[in-house]
Amino acid sequence: MEFPYEKDNKERIPLTHYLEEYQKIDPKEAALRCGMEFDEEKQQFHVRLMGYSYLADYPEFALHPEEGEEGPVHFSEMVPAKIIVLRFLISGQSVKSTGKYLTYREVPWGEVYFRQFEGRCLTRLKFAFGFKLNEFAAAMEKLGAEKISMGDAAYEFEFINGLHVRFILWAGDDEFPPSSQILFEDNFPYAYQAEDLAVVGDISITTLKALAAS
Repeated sequence: MEFPYEKDNKERIPLTHYLEEYQKIDPKEAALRCGMEFDEEKQQFHVRLMGYSYLADYPEFALHPEEGEEGPVHFSEMVPAKIIVLRFLISGQSVKSTGKYLTYREVPWGEVYFRQFEGRCLTRLKFAFGFKLNEFAAAMEKLGAEKISMGDAAYEFEFINGLHVRFILWAGDDEFPPSSQILFEDNFPYAYQAEDLAVVGDISITTLKALAAS
């Protein structure tokens, strides 16, 4: 399965770096900081990723589906998914949201990286589902997302423990192309940097496309 990733952020070197940093964390502190359950006996974090339950081993990192089987996307084998979980556990912080949602431009440094985010996420989302709102809705329902009253079709879902995203679509027709918006819960900047949010979008869209095809 193809998975877009920035050329200046190749997978192998970042993954190796984060695997090393992960071994330096205090798992109890990380669990408290990230609002995750940590099983001291089994040395595993309980991670919710795109509606699926995973176990993250410590100190030798690996992702395992908690129920024994994965969904249509195998996060346990997907390097960007591993990196996004590692980034959260290494330096992220779980902070209660005020209920507000932010556009990418509104997150710190979002204006600087917006053009890349637009191409990798907003454009990809609108052309994947802008003419297929029924498929979009069906995929979101499989994900267990909550339907919200925005655009022509919109849903809210938990990306990772306590961090929610909204996908909004406006349908295309013979005269106008489709359009999309992605909103991030206002606690995201405590957990991730602007560059990470493009990966959040990538993983989310890849998951939806896989669910739509399943």
